[in-house]
Amino acid sequence: MTTITKDVSILNSLIATLLDSIDGYQKSAGDIENKALADKFTARARERQSAVTKLQAAVASAGGNPEDDGTLLAGAHRAFISLKEAVSGKDDKAIVAEIERGEDHLKEKFEKALADTDLSPAGRAAADEAWQSVRAGHDEMSALKHSMGA
Repeated sequence: MTTITKDVSILNSLIATLLDSIDGYQKSAGDIENKALADKFTARARERQSAVTKLQAAVASAGGNPEDDGTLLAGAHRAFISLKEAVSGKDDKAIVAEIERGEDHLKEKFEKALADTDLSPAGRAAADEAWQSVRAGHDEMSALKHSMGA
């Protein structure tokens, strides 16, 4: 597998999982009772969309076809599927706990991708920039979960 093909494959996998996280945040924002948390989830979804747009540009620059749907089409693990199923009838703590679990999966996926020594410098730079959003989101949701005793 060439470096460019590997870049496209890895970055598209990250895009698909980020798209899942956007869906999870948007669904949670609509289901959670706490307005401040809903606003936080909406802001995180917007930030993730920005990261997706940049990764899609990197895939296109590498000559690939950028992913534009979640992992259901990509065939990968659907990190936020349990969130979509769990929020119905759950309290705010349960929603935050599900989001944090999805963030853990996303963090692991990015750490694995960034450990791949075959990524090109451009691919690594794009993944690293998106990683900043992922790490911040993970840390924020983890702190929020623990502050709520979830």
